[in-house]
Amino acid sequence: MTDTEIDPREKRRSLMLLALAEVSALSLWFSASAVVPALQAEAGISDLQASLYTSAVSIGFVVGTLTSALLTLPDRMAPTRLFAIAALIAATANASILALEPGSFGVVMLRFVTGMCMAGIYPVGMKLASSWAKGDTGYLVGLLVGALTLGSALPHLFNVAGGVDWRFTMTAASMAAVLSALLILQCQPGPGLAPAAPFNPAAILDGWRNRPLRLANLGYFGHMWELYAMWGWIGFYLAASFAESGMRNPVFWAGAATFLVIASGGIGSMAGGKFADRMGRTTLTIGAMAISGMCAATAGFFYGGIPALMVLLCLVWGVTVVADSAQFSSCVIELADPRYVGTMLTVQTCIGFSLTLVTIHALPVFAEYLTWQWAMAPLAIGPALGCIAMAMLRADPASVKLAGGNR
Repeated sequence: MTDTEIDPREKRRSLMLLALAEVSALSLWFSASAVVPALQAEAGISDLQASLYTSAVSIGFVVGTLTSALLTLPDRMAPTRLFAIAALIAATANASILALEPGSFGVVMLRFVTGMCMAGIYPVGMKLASSWAKGDTGYLVGLLVGALTLGSALPHLFNVAGGVDWRFTMTAASMAAVLSALLILQCQPGPGLAPAAPFNPAAILDGWRNRPLRLANLGYFGHMWELYAMWGWIGFYLAASFAESGMRNPVFWAGAATFLVIASGGIGSMAGGKFADRMGRTTLTIGAMAISGMCAATAGFFYGGIPALMVLLCLVWGVTVVADSAQFSSCVIELADPRYVGTMLTVQTCIGFSLTLVTIHALPVFAEYLTWQWAMAPLAIGPALGCIAMAMLRADPASVKLAGGNR
């Protein structure tokens, strides 16, 4: 089958299955982070332990993506099989946390294993989506990032549904990941899937040697400086803000608000993809980072005030903080050697998630010096630098390859 013979029904079916599989599998990422307020109340875990619940996944993801990139696994192994195996192992690791004490080192190690498995899910899913692309790369990858966003928000919904019982949340996320493994095996790769590439560890360096790719990656790194620290701590931040305002049951309402804030990014991802395919990738990324950076810088003005105003700001932040995410990956898909698209996506996410380790752990430090009210403000640094990188890419002649010439 050639790229002119795409069956629209099979495309819709496979992309729907892929999106559902991503939503289900990615619920594991923040399954432990979502229950941090409840665990602090029940088990008395420290701020350091709370940050490790999120950062251990990121560390595992970095190790997993680095290993995967060095072995060029995303371009040498059947993507649906790699995805399914990774989802099943991650589900087992997450469920095993229920047998351990919340503050134990074993929990951190199981979160690390979960993160390693995410390397076989998120970048691989983007490669599968791009295999169906025909003039709509940004939208299709945006659909996947939207699924990731909804999956990241699901644990907060599980938390509310379970009455803030952390065991219910962990169990539900593990069951969702098992479902994702079953769904992905019913998904067909598109006709644009390149043949298996030869083993070539040196391919990972192309992301830096190729200037347009380097600029796209630098834009992504600025975006990642902000994204996962915001996602990882926004529930705690809202709970603290609601408590300061005098709201009753702030943990419960913060959980509900956090689900809405993170899930709203799904709308931003898909709308951003549509916009970028028509109006330009650099246009969308610069605009989204400018707005999300402003939200980070100004959130402190709403802290401890009227909860509805804080939630409204965070909803705008939730939409824009991830609206551009898929477009950095789309840039890589359009600028990289087609044989190693999977590897380039994996390298990009590997370095980007390495950076998230800094900001996830830095938030409590920012809070110590700036108070929690202004702890989110330093996150605006990343989007500001990301805007500069994407403006430079816009001026590069190679940018004509983006979105059919829409820079």
